Amino acid sequence: MDRETRNAAIAAAWILLLFGLAAYFLPTIMLAAGKVSTILAAIVAAIFMVGLFVVLWLRGRSQRKKGL
Repeated sequence: MDRETRNAAIAAAWILLLFGLAAYFLPTIMLAAGKVSTILAAIVAAIFMVGLFVVLWLRGRSQRKKGL
């Protein structure tokens, strides 16, 4: 495994770990936000999903610029 492959694997592991942890706590966060407003709970879920796609999109752009 060369350096760039290892760095890509580490970055992917961090992304999976952080979003996995966020997904684990998402129902609790949504229930707490739902006590304030149901719309707020929906916004929290939407931010989570959009955030995942934005991170993956930015990672892809970064890799494409590097020519990987």
